[in-house]
Amino acid sequence: MITRFFPPAVLLVAVLLTSCATREPSVQAPTLSDLAENPAQRSAQGIRLRSGDIIDVRLGGVPREEIEQVTGTYSVDTEGFVNVPQVGRIKASGLTQEAVQTAIEGAYRAKGIYSSPTVTVSVPPTARFVNVGGEVRMPQRVPYTPDLTILAAITAAGGFTEYASQNRVRLYRDMEAIPVNMRAIRKNPGNDIPLQPGDTVEVQRSFF
Repeated sequence: MITRFFPPAVLLVAVLLTSCATREPSVQAPTLSDLAENPAQRSAQGIRLRSGDIIDVRLGGVPREEIEQVTGTYSVDTEGFVNVPQVGRIKASGLTQEAVQTAIEGAYRAKGIYSSPTVTVSVPPTARFVNVGGEVRMPQRVPYTPDLTILAAITAAGGFTEYASQNRVRLYRDMEAIPVNMRAIRKNPGNDIPLQPGDTVEVQRSFF
């Protein structure tokens, strides 16, 4: 039997190559192009609900006298559920309005309460906000609309102050800080970024 001996350096390289081959691929953060071009962010139906959201629920396809028992305003609780009459708690946080509609309809059918209900879920336009702060003239909560963009939000907050660094803006979303160069966006408005409810836009101060 022939025994082969490998130099330590060769063994180290082999270990490193094996480690790289089995390493999980890294998750890429969304780019500004992704944020600007994602069509789901331009529709209110594409926005996912969160705890604390207020939603309007309308029920149809059932006897008229029973519509009022369900139709009304509901709040997504701290655990992410809405409590709907006759079917109980329905998961809402993290789901789109359309998905919650489907879940409520399915719950009524599964329990044999209604055979063909139609449910509409919407969010009142005054129930969601985007926070704009830092070096803007009027830091404030800007009411959210499906067509709200980062440039429109800054404009609604009075625009930049004389101390603002327009290429050092931060968009905070889902515990992530995304750097934004507003000078580039103002030169090419097609790259303007649609905002989502709960976003925070922070304009940094210039160093000079």
